[in-house]
Amino acid sequence: MKKRKRKKRESYLEQIMYAHEKGTDREGGYVFRLIGGFIIDFFQTIWMIVKWPLMACFGIGILGCLIVFFRYGKEFNEFREFADECVDNSTEDTFKMFETTYIYDADETLIAKLSENGDSNYLVYDDIPKDAVNAFVAVEDRNFWDNMGVDFKGIIRVSLDYILSRGDEVAGASTITQQLTRTVFLNREVSVERKMKEMMIAIRLTKKYTKEQIMEYYINDACFSNGIYGLEAASQAYFGVSAKELDLSQITYLCAIPNRPTYYDPYEHPERALTRRNKILDDMYEVGYITEEQCKQAKEEQLAVRAEKQKIGFHNYETTYAIHCAVQYLMKLDGFKFRYEFTDQEDYESYQKLYEEQYDLEKADIYSGGYKIYTSLDTGKQETLQGILDEELSFDREVNGDSGIYKLQGAMTVIDNATGKVVAVIGGRSQDEISSTYTLNRAFQSYRQPGSTIKPLVVYTPALMQDYTPETTVNDIDVKAAQKTGTNVSKLSGTAMSLRNAVVNSKNGCAYQVFNQIGPSYGLSFITSMKFDRIVPDDYTLSAALGGLTYGVNTVQMASGYATLVNQGEYRTPTCITSIIDDNDDNIFSEDKAVPVYSTEAAADMIDIMKDVVKSGTAAKMKWYSSSDIPAAGKTGTTNESKDGWFCGVTPYYTISVWVGYDTPQTLDNLWGATYPASIWKDAMLEMTDGMESVDFPYEE
Repeated sequence: MKKRKRKKRESYLEQIMYAHEKGTDREGGYVFRLIGGFIIDFFQTIWMIVKWPLMACFGIGILGCLIVFFRYGKEFNEFREFADECVDNSTEDTFKMFETTYIYDADETLIAKLSENGDSNYLVYDDIPKDAVNAFVAVEDRNFWDNMGVDFKGIIRVSLDYILSRGDEVAGASTITQQLTRTVFLNREVSVERKMKEMMIAIRLTKKYTKEQIMEYYINDACFSNGIYGLEAASQAYFGVSAKELDLSQITYLCAIPNRPTYYDPYEHPERALTRRNKILDDMYEVGYITEEQCKQAKEEQLAVRAEKQKIGFHNYETTYAIHCAVQYLMKLDGFKFRYEFTDQEDYESYQKLYEEQYDLEKADIYSGGYKIYTSLDTGKQETLQGILDEELSFDREVNGDSGIYKLQGAMTVIDNATGKVVAVIGGRSQDEISSTYTLNRAFQSYRQPGSTIKPLVVYTPALMQDYTPETTVNDIDVKAAQKTGTNVSKLSGTAMSLRNAVVNSKNGCAYQVFNQIGPSYGLSFITSMKFDRIVPDDYTLSAALGGLTYGVNTVQMASGYATLVNQGEYRTPTCITSIIDDNDDNIFSEDKAVPVYSTEAAADMIDIMKDVVKSGTAAKMKWYSSSDIPAAGKTGTTNESKDGWFCGVTPYYTISVWVGYDTPQTLDNLWGATYPASIWKDAMLEMTDGMESVDFPYEE
């Protein structure tokens, strides 16, 4: 007889009720079985839901381990040995990072000593305010006192957040020990290799040193912005008191800074530091280090940092430039990705923030890292060229009422064509009686409109790499008509002349027409490849042919661009650094390779054309050949209303770029590229080439 199937109840509860009604629930046994079945089915269902994600995570973990093993298997032992060596050789002095840096000129004569005087600010653990220790633990590494130097749970959590947010959440997972490791033993490059070394060293440090020692080193080595290292130095700089006199609100305010020293700079962004102070107070309350009332009172306290910003120190123009070059090299060494092209203004500004943060960190390192920096700077020539610029501009002694610094200024950069090195850099007029005179080095820090001096770099030499020749006919079109909306520039006509004559006589209409033909993207690509770092999307217009740039250029960049023409079209990164010796007596500096930018033929043609500028063109009035038989080539530049004057020129030996103008742009009567800038250039080049024989440019017969 065919058995009848029992109707399946919709739920275990219904089955229990049905059994009770029919009397089949004998002493509750059936109910217990139903409840047991429910529990088993419940967990089976949960398992079916989560098993695949769990298996996927497990598989990804295994795969990741295999990838790491096969990718870094050979290096793993090297990393381990490196970590052993770092920690085994370390002593307490290893963590006292306040060694003096020395800078030398081309003759290896000492020209500057950089020091933070950090030893007097060093705090032993017992002198560190307890609230400072608790603040860093609460906000940076809550498991500090118990972990082995690495927080594996934190790494897993951050990794999952990164995966689930598809890269939007990029939180750090570094412990305090890892942060100390990175500061003392490693660079700041973001890479798997560095992270592996960091973790290995952190684990070994935890075995060798007590937690109190590690915290002591961390607090003394932390950067508190503005080149300030250590809590005691920060306390003195920002509040004018010793660390032991700080209250809770002040302590947490200072502890906010090391997370991102530039971003939380108390002088530049005090409100940001306050916001993070409040977060730290909340974290301390959450952990139990302070009471709710203490948290509230500390937040309500009004803080005021010292009004006067503490200066690292004033240095002359050659020293400030040497520091700049060394800082940029350390940035490169630590893996910073320099950029010269941007998608939009927001992209540019975002990059600038990253650049400034990294720059400040490396600059602080220069001041306390115990380096020996050797340069190509010729201090004898530097002094003479400074005198030339001062004398040429001495007719105008009007000063800024606030600072007492001369309003009319100038800048100059000299590059040795044989080496590509900067040998002299004048950042403004000298006023030795005013210490702040040298705060601004205009040679590399002031960006100004280049006028017609940009034409050889973005218009004519690029055109010579296409179908143009020095004798190609071009038209001096009406620029104002060309700039009207809707104008088809290619249809405009004007006075016909050769490309050579257009350069020699600096015809703006010709440059505008040629730039329209080759295209702004093509023309500007040459200077972005030569590391002109402030070319933004808004610059990709025809106005760039005449020097109309959003931010402009500086004399170092212009000198390097013209030196590229002399160097047969090969660009060499401008720097005055010849070697950097670290505190282990290792030379960490290596030269950048020359990069081809222009073709040899185009560069040679451009130099030949610019020789005529000096002989019979816009620079003829400086009468170079009445004073020297060494061939010279160059280009004048003047911006609208004579606010900026330029002369950039070369001989076979040196390249010199000169700018004259006001820090706050204003008109100067008789300021043209051919007047003050050309006169300064001529006297400077005569000084640089004094006693040298007349030779042709490298590619001339």
